[in-house]
Amino acid sequence: MLVLSFNPYTPWKRAFDLIFSSLVLLLSLPFMLVIAALIKLDSRGPVLYGHRRITATGREFICLKFRTMVQDADRKLEELLAKDPELRAEWEKTFKLKNDPRVTRFGHFLRRTSLDEFPQFINVLKGEMSVVGARPIVGRELEEFYKNRGRESAGRYCSMKPGITGPWQVMLRTDMDDYQERVDLDDWYVLNYSLWNDIKIIAKTVVCMFTGKGAY
Repeated sequence: MLVLSFNPYTPWKRAFDLIFSSLVLLLSLPFMLVIAALIKLDSRGPVLYGHRRITATGREFICLKFRTMVQDADRKLEELLAKDPELRAEWEKTFKLKNDPRVTRFGHFLRRTSLDEFPQFINVLKGEMSVVGARPIVGRELEEFYKNRGRESAGRYCSMKPGITGPWQVMLRTDMDDYQERVDLDDWYVLNYSLWNDIKIIAKTVVCMFTGKGAY
């Protein structure tokens, strides 16, 4: 585990996370139930999908999302990458596929509007995430892209909890070809965090949800 003496978390940030997430979950509960029903109607499989991500000090946790892919998506990914070298190169470079055939019809809508991430407010209440922060990443990304760049970037990342939204969501979202840009944005957030920056990022995120710009 990596621990950095610098800690961007203050009492106000945790208090803000608890109040904001509680309000969002309370107000959006009826809408989330509708989303759950539409997911079940659209494709077979569970409503929620849990995937391992890294939180503060390098610990792993189960990050929740509304399911946007077909069942056995991880197995199908390996099959796709084994058959198509270009897809594998794209995945190795960005850990994403721009035209991912595993995404369901309703899943495209959820991803474009970022509604698939609403269950992560539960992660915030559990203390595993923050409303605003760096991108949730997997252990392999931490090893290959953050530690390889230098201990500072890896340490900064592990000094904080990942966010439901953050600078990557409002500046570039998923539409970026260079993974280094993601690391730079995470570094920027840790070094420039403030309540005012968090509020601005949340406001810009709402705009992105309606425009769908940069999402896939």
